[in-house]
Amino acid sequence: MKIKAWLLITFFIVMVLPITGAYSLYVWINAYYQDKNVGEYFEKLTELNQVKSTLENPLYYTKNADIKEIEALTNDQLSITLYSKSGLRLYSSDPLKLVFDSKERVFKGLYELKQNYNAFTYKEPVYQDGELLGVYEIQLVRKDWVKGVESRSWLVIASSIVLFLLIYFAVMMLLNRKLNRPLHELMRQMRTFAKGEHVESNLVARKDEIGELAQTFLAMQEEIETARAHLKTEQQQKELMIASISHDLKTPLTAIQAYAESLQSKALSEEQQEEYRQIILTKSETMKHMLEDLLMYTLLQSTSYHLELVAVDGTEFFEMALSDYEQLCKDQGFKLEVTCDIAGMYAVHPKQLQRVIDNLMSNAWRYGAVGTTIGLAAVNAGQCPIGCFDFVSPALNKQHGMYIIVQNSGQGVKKEDIEKLFEPMYQADTARTKAGERGTGLGLNIAKQIIEKHGGTVELVSKEGFGTVVLCWLPPFKGENL
Repeated sequence: MKIKAWLLITFFIVMVLPITGAYSLYVWINAYYQDKNVGEYFEKLTELNQVKSTLENPLYYTKNADIKEIEALTNDQLSITLYSKSGLRLYSSDPLKLVFDSKERVFKGLYELKQNYNAFTYKEPVYQDGELLGVYEIQLVRKDWVKGVESRSWLVIASSIVLFLLIYFAVMMLLNRKLNRPLHELMRQMRTFAKGEHVESNLVARKDEIGELAQTFLAMQEEIETARAHLKTEQQQKELMIASISHDLKTPLTAIQAYAESLQSKALSEEQQEEYRQIILTKSETMKHMLEDLLMYTLLQSTSYHLELVAVDGTEFFEMALSDYEQLCKDQGFKLEVTCDIAGMYAVHPKQLQRVIDNLMSNAWRYGAVGTTIGLAAVNAGQCPIGCFDFVSPALNKQHGMYIIVQNSGQGVKKEDIEKLFEPMYQADTARTKAGERGTGLGLNIAKQIIEKHGGTVELVSKEGFGTVVLCWLPPFKGENL
């Protein structure tokens, strides 16, 4: 049951139970008093009849009458008052009675056994030969009645207090069981989780708001633990990256220092000096490339970094983007086959997309077999460029958009290593690379992140003994705000 409904029901019960209990006590006491009244009435009526015969004597309503017999009848539970016909008090066993009372009050309520809270009162006139002599008033004190009423009043008060306390403690126990204990348990679990410990909560089995809160807490715990694990992995990767790049930068830096020191020697020929200067430039370019990769990777990891895309004509842009690689391939010892068959508009960041192609071509030179052909293509989805390996066609499964394809021939990549290649700092065995060259290990990861920020995907397919192909898919421009 939901806590809201439970509280409403509990509040209703707390309101109704005391009223019901009080009413039940009232009914019980009233029934008791009704039964008691009947018995007491007839008891007092009998007692009254025994006294009336004495009080009807006309002699008692004259001056200086002998009233010893009347005095003998009175006691602490029976009071007698005699009035003259004018309302003058002739005798009263009650000292508080007035000496003279109005005739209206004296003659009011005659022949009526009137039941008051603490006494029964009866008045009757006395006649002699048809002449009114006076009125007698008898009061029968209800001592047992009053005592019973007082005792039962205390019983009602005590019962009401007990009923209230029982309801109070029952509600407190229910609130403690329904709300207080579960909330304290949930708070304890939260404190435990705050200390870094994993929490398993049994509160999720509840079908109320606390169960929903516990489920939310466990979901939050799972998200935080996932984020913690991700941050831990990222931190480890960053530490590994810093250590690896520091080591990789140290190698060309040492070479630059050594060749720079050698250039200070006058014993070197002009040819050797030129060679050393060229080596220094090459090593410097390598260091520059490493630092650019590190900077780009750091930028892409930032959530605040956003690529500003612009709409371009596919044919014009990709023909320009795929050009100027032929001489570079020739310098690296490769042939290059370029295919560009694009139609339509695309949203791209020109500089970063060019970086993607540069990184993929760099990997193709590094891991391809020297003397083979590198394929570079930009084609509409649904097409497969001539010269692609047979195992490439099934991977070209998009029916809209376009593909950037970079293919190299070589030993290929093992299936278990394909996904790892996109991880930062992961590098294939240097024995597979051209002359054992080593890069930063960030190229493919950077390319993947850039393509994904374009709304595309990156996939690598390979077959050992044939070669490797990287497929970058980009969606067509749909006219949305960039």
